[in-house]
Amino acid sequence: MKTLSGRARITTGAAALAAVGAAAFGTVSANASAPAAVPPVAAPAGATTTSTHLTVDAAARAAQAALDAAEADGQRVTVAVVDRNGNTVVTLRGDGAGPQSYASAERKAFTAVSWNAPTSELAARLEQTPQLKDIPGTLFLGGGVPVTARNAPIAGIGVAGAPSGAMDEKYARAGAAAVAR
Repeated sequence: MKTLSGRARITTGAAALAAVGAAAFGTVSANASAPAAVPPVAAPAGATTTSTHLTVDAAARAAQAALDAAEADGQRVTVAVVDRNGNTVVTLRGDGAGPQSYASAERKAFTAVSWNAPTSELAARLEQTPQLKDIPGTLFLGGGVPVTARNAPIAGIGVAGAPSGAMDEKYARAGAAAVAR
């Protein structure tokens, strides 16, 4: 029997591994076909709800109006608009706004839509219920206002970066007013 050189053994071994791999891949590929179609199940009447959401255009209009109001007063702020579920739709960080203002604006908007109330009102509730501030993602400082449709919250607008929560809220209200136009 003839002995193979080291190079020949490596080449033969690699070829054998490639053949085994190709066979295994073919087997997996043959078995990875699309599953049989499962017919969709329709939800019965009364098992679903419909919710109203602010459009991206309306959210952008609101954010720009809030930012414009702040800039008219010489304030450097960030504006965030969140949807009914608290997901950020639009964030505008004004020129020169502080680094903390981004997260603060989002949290104020989330807080306003979650409770369907301005965050300045919610901040007053902390006196009776201080544990509210422990809810993740919330910020109980003035500057957040809800946007409603048919008496239900559909969005929140948060502004942060002005010297006071009252000023932040003034700009957030300017954004909410832009939605109504």
